[in-house]
Amino acid sequence: GFIFQVTSFQGVAVRSLSTSSPHDHPEHGRLVYKGNLAKTVLGVKFFSYSTSVFNLFMMPYIMLKSGIGVESLLVQAAFYGLIGVFTFVTPVTLHILTKGYVIRLYYKDEVDTYTAITYNAILAEKATVFHQKDVKIPDITKMFTTFYAKTKSMLVNPTLFPNPQDYNHLMGYDKSSFFKFEELEE
Repeated sequence: GFIFQVTSFQGVAVRSLSTSSPHDHPEHGRLVYKGNLAKTVLGVKFFSYSTSVFNLFMMPYIMLKSGIGVESLLVQAAFYGLIGVFTFVTPVTLHILTKGYVIRLYYKDEVDTYTAITYNAILAEKATVFHQKDVKIPDITKMFTTFYAKTKSMLVNPTLFPNPQDYNHLMGYDKSSFFKFEELEE
C-alpha cells in the first residue's frame, strides 16, 4: 500500500498546478532539458518494487504449501537465495543504476545554477541544486554518468536539449580555452 500512496500523491501534486504545465517551476528557473525515459524508469522501478512486496507476502505461503521447510538445508538455502535476489537485489540494483537519471533540468541564468529532478528510492521526485562550477566531467566515459554535480552522478542525453547551447554551458564547453582561442582568431 505505501508505494501506491506515493504515486497517487505525485498525481495530486501535479494536478494542483492546474493553470500551468506540470513541469513549470519558476522557482527552479527555465526548463532546459526533459528526459524521454522518465515514465519508463518510473514504471520499471514501480514494477520491481511491487513484485518484491508480492514476493515477501507470498514466501510464507509458498513454503507452507510446497513443504520446502521440511526439505534439506541446502534446498532451503537455495530457495531463500533465489527469492532474496528477486526481492532485494533487483530493486536496489535498479535504484543504483537509475538514481542519477535526470527527468527534468532547470536553469537560472541570473545565478548560474541548475536544478536537476531525479527519482529517489521511494519513487518521489527529488530536486538537486548545483552551480555550473560544481559540474565535473568524468575522465573516462561511464555508462550511467554524463557528469557529476558536486559528488552526485547525473545522466542526461545531450540530443534531448532543445537548445544545444544549454548543454554546452552545463558541461562548461563554452568556457574552455579551445573556444576562446577560436574567438581570438575571428
